[in-house]
Amino acid sequence: QKVLLLDNEIVFNEAVIEEREQGIQEIQQQIGEVNEIFKDLAVLVHEQGTMIDDIGTHIENSRAATIQAKSQLAKAAKTQRSNSSLTCLLMVIFGIVILIVVILLVV
Repeated sequence: QKVLLLDNEIVFNEAVIEEREQGIQEIQQQIGEVNEIFKDLAVLVHEQGTMIDDIGTHIENSRAATIQAKSQLAKAAKTQRSNSSLTCLLMVIFGIVILIVVILLVV
C-alpha cells in the first residue's frame, strides 16, 4: 500500500515537474519574442530620430528661405514704388512739354 502510494506521489510529482518545465519553456519563448519586439522598436525609434532630424533641417531651410523671400519682396515693393513715382514724374514733365509746345504753336 505504501509503495503504491509512493509510486502515485512520484508520478504526480513528475507530472508537476513536466508541467512546470513546459511553463518555463513557454516563458523563455515569450521572453525571446519580447526581445525581438524591443529590437524592432529600437530600429524604428532610430529611423524616426533620423526623420525628425531631417524635418528639423527642412524647417530651418524653410525659415531661411522665408526670411530671404521677405527681404526680396521688400526690395521689389520699394523698386515698384520708385518706378511708379518716376513714371508719374515723367508723365508730368511730358505734359508740361506738350503744354509748352501747344502754347508756342498757338502764339
